[in-house]
Amino acid sequence: MIQQLQADSLWDICIIGGGATGLGIAVDAASRGFKTLLVEKFDFAKGTSSRSTKLVHGGVRYLQQGNIKLVMEALKERGTLIKNAPHLVKNQAFIVPNYKWWEGPFYGIGLKVYDWMAGRLGFGPSQFLSREETLNLAPTLDADGLRGGVLYHDGQFDDARLAIHLAMTAADHGATIINYMSVEGLIKANNKVCGVLLKDGLTNVSSSPTYEVKAKAIINATGVFTDSILKMDDAKAEDLVTMSQGIHIVLDREFLPSDTAIMIPRTDDKRVLFAVPWHNKIIVGTTDTPVNNASTEPKAMEEEIEFVLHHIQKYLTKDPGRSDIRSVFAGLRPLVKAHSKTTAALSRDHHITVSESELITITGGKWTTYRKMAEDVLEIAIPKAGLADTDCRTKDLRIHGYKKETDFNKPLYYYGADEENLRVIIESDKMLAEQIHPGLPFIKAEILWAVRNEMCMKVEDFLSRRTRALLLDAEATIQSAPVVAELMAKETNKNKDWIKNEIDSFNSLAKNYLPTSNNKLLMPSDRISRADTN
Repeated sequence: MIQQLQADSLWDICIIGGGATGLGIAVDAASRGFKTLLVEKFDFAKGTSSRSTKLVHGGVRYLQQGNIKLVMEALKERGTLIKNAPHLVKNQAFIVPNYKWWEGPFYGIGLKVYDWMAGRLGFGPSQFLSREETLNLAPTLDADGLRGGVLYHDGQFDDARLAIHLAMTAADHGATIINYMSVEGLIKANNKVCGVLLKDGLTNVSSSPTYEVKAKAIINATGVFTDSILKMDDAKAEDLVTMSQGIHIVLDREFLPSDTAIMIPRTDDKRVLFAVPWHNKIIVGTTDTPVNNASTEPKAMEEEIEFVLHHIQKYLTKDPGRSDIRSVFAGLRPLVKAHSKTTAALSRDHHITVSESELITITGGKWTTYRKMAEDVLEIAIPKAGLADTDCRTKDLRIHGYKKETDFNKPLYYYGADEENLRVIIESDKMLAEQIHPGLPFIKAEILWAVRNEMCMKVEDFLSRRTRALLLDAEATIQSAPVVAELMAKETNKNKDWIKNEIDSFNSLAKNYLPTSNNKLLMPSDRISRADTN
């Protein structure tokens, strides 16, 4: 990819940012035939795009807020995504438990509207459930006072895996996609942005190669870091983004052993809380905490963890405590600034601006609508850049790995059609079928595949985003890091210093995913009882 970067003197589209939005733009631009470059300062989906609730959904909360346009658009995009990436997106059933007399009709009617809005792209009709039917589908729900429930359907996916497959899709269509390549400055001619100054982030700091890249259109798709690029363009530029932190805790399946997820429609801060089966664990979240500073590794606050535990304990027969948490992860939402006092009330609509120098910026939005966001921003970029007016192809474009019949309970399902290539690697050396750790489902062959084919450059890339080990069990993942580092080093001819540095670097990062208090693992005695929380 770097050789391609050096070989081309002028690009049609240069995208800054390798999250959902940037990668979606790269797929759209490359599939239209434009000479496309995407650069990412860290790894693909390092930030917000790998830290979602793992849902492809219209957004029940946005329906409550009355944002009909966003919900309609998202439901349409949900249908498009499951059509184009059936190996990564699946139909997920949810129950809204009803404990008050009015909740059944209130939420039931709302979800019937949700069904109607989805139309022929719906994943299945919502249903009113009796108390017995509700407990059959979710036997660990607290039965005390339960009146019944409402069943509805939405989409579930693996966010980082979709991001990697979008990067591969863009590359399949000729795009040049590079991670660990930072934008150090913008190049201007006649007060118009015409290029970027790049720096390779993987080589020695004092001698890192730099590259001057010229492009007909520059698109800023950097999420929570949007304002830092805007200030490269204009030091006096007003901040466009405000941030909200959302955390999730990950529990073992015993707390929700069925395949049906739970949706709690209203928490104390007026958010929706989900408990969703994912990779044989349960993800519970999320929160909405305003934060001031963008970080590549946001940390869950003590009060956020307590908030999630407090709310989920109200609904389960067995109360999860701190010692039951296998991992905790935090992400930052890039919200377009508005005059609202709470970030929970801010819209997830996307927002496109063009500066005086013609730097194009897109921010806001959500994973589900990434494809439409890309289409919208290119409709602005194409005439600005003087490019041929070609039609968008992504509505029917199959994502890399497309595999229509997918068993989501099988190991390696998330590779889609690439699974066959992993089997070839295993055939070459049966040792590569071994797990990287007894408590994790991932195997050694995946390391080689990721290094050879998925631009996996660091131990963190593999354990956090090429697989989801770090999000599933932080302690087991820390223990597996030496195995991963040694295999990566052997594959890429790295020395023992590299192995040590990678392990140390990963352990430093991964400790923030442990359910710790004062850097110590909490013991069962630290559990919070139902009596304390109610």
